[in-house]
Amino acid sequence: MDATPLGDLDADRRSALLDRDAGVAGAADRVADVVDAVRAEGDAALRRYAREFDGVEVSDLDVTDVAAEAYDAVDPDLRDAVDAAAANVRAFHEAQVPEDWERTDEGRTLGRRFRPIERVGAYVPGGTAAYPSSAIMTVVPAVVAGVEEVAVATPPAEDLSNATLAALHAAGADEVYAVGGAQAVAALAYGTETIDPVQTVVGPGGKWVTAAKAQVRGDVAIDFLAGPSEVLVLADGTADPDLVAADLVAQAEHDPHASVVAVVTDRATAEAVAAAVDARAADCDRADVVAAALDGDQSGVFVAADEDEAVEFAEAYAAEHLSVQAADPAALADRVDSAGSVFLGPDTPVAAGDYASGTNHVLPTGGGAAAFGGLSVDTFLRAQTVQELDRAALADLRETITTLAEAEGLTAHAESVEARFRE
Repeated sequence: MDATPLGDLDADRRSALLDRDAGVAGAADRVADVVDAVRAEGDAALRRYAREFDGVEVSDLDVTDVAAEAYDAVDPDLRDAVDAAAANVRAFHEAQVPEDWERTDEGRTLGRRFRPIERVGAYVPGGTAAYPSSAIMTVVPAVVAGVEEVAVATPPAEDLSNATLAALHAAGADEVYAVGGAQAVAALAYGTETIDPVQTVVGPGGKWVTAAKAQVRGDVAIDFLAGPSEVLVLADGTADPDLVAADLVAQAEHDPHASVVAVVTDRATAEAVAAAVDARAADCDRADVVAAALDGDQSGVFVAADEDEAVEFAEAYAAEHLSVQAADPAALADRVDSAGSVFLGPDTPVAAGDYASGTNHVLPTGGGAAAFGGLSVDTFLRAQTVQELDRAALADLRETITTLAEAEGLTAHAESVEARFRE
């Protein structure tokens, strides 16, 4: 891997870095067929796709009891780690729960109150790795928000991941189904003979899951469209190149399409980061996945002319994970508004947020952090506004309401006010 000056990037390379679709648009037509089949055929389609896509014969789609058994069966050290991570995530999200409020001023009582969604569906990935962390991140915030029923879909396998199943049980999932991919999203959104439909679908996944969430959006709510994982490290000459490289390689092992980028304001440090990445990439368990991610045009180590250029790039990039390893990381991070989750300093690896610090790792990718944040308690709540006016308060507003209503040509609106003042 080389260290390339940002100023030397041509339009195509810059586009590859900033426009991160990762094949989601290209999957839309095939996913539409899958969604339609699940709506028409229900469980039969889910079992057919399990054979076709997962190579698994599924008899019982409902594995809720298996999850409870897995929690008791896993290694005690793993169970303790799951419980500790869930407790940290729970504590962080409990601090997010908003309080209802009400204020009265001159006869006008106005307020806001929050009510949880009744039934939510969460997708927890499987595939090339097990993700007990995603089980915790998707389920715990819903439970904290007060959701009555949390249904989870996770890909089927000859041997389901006990770690994931145990984490789902610890997190408080009410139902667990062995269904993966686009068909899982369709089943949660529209229901089958076994799976009751939900109101909101959340959770990360590959291009098929993401395309399916785009397909069902509107019939149900979703959190956001999240593609392959990504990290942007902003560093200066004080950064430890090996620690920067460690964070880049860690993110690369997620997916061949993962985006791993470092922008460094010091050329010598950038070159040292690039060399450290090559060394670490050659000596990791998922070396093939890491190599594919690092070799893609979506990844690289780049040299910024100065801090201003680095910040400008970071704002345009709008990273899922932003790691700042610099002399004053907080001051540098304060200059970047668009990022899903921020990690400050050399002792705050992205893996801390992935697993156990308490923040949520279900985050917007592909530049989505420029417009919205990650999964939170808010995702599972509906906000209601409430108002009550006495006669004097309405009289104070009478002319304002009727004047505006008549200006809009909505005379019945004006009349609904005037009617209250006639004898």
